[in-house]
Amino acid sequence: MPPTRQAKRLLGAEEATNLAIQVLAFLAGEDEALGRFLGTTGVSPDEVRANPEDPLLLAAVLDFLLADEPLLLRFCADVDVPPEWPARARAKLPGFAPPD
Repeated sequence: MPPTRQAKRLLGAEEATNLAIQVLAFLAGEDEALGRFLGTTGVSPDEVRANPEDPLLLAAVLDFLLADEPLLLRFCADVDVPPEWPARARAKLPGFAPPD
């Protein structure tokens, strides 16, 4: 089956940031996943609350999501976006290194 127009669409920097913010909100509702994210990154809940739109924080949020396929698929189903979008969003945020 060919990809939908939505799946083929490119994300701009603002859309990437907005999607990462949605991931952060999603994680806030997933106690176990949020705990793993905070433990893995060393970010404190106060740091998240103080600057939830920090590009480096949002990049870390997307990295965390992309490393956990079941969580990624749950997020995409919850917000009705194609599973490719978080990776595309990650490419728009700081610290992205494309694969060789």
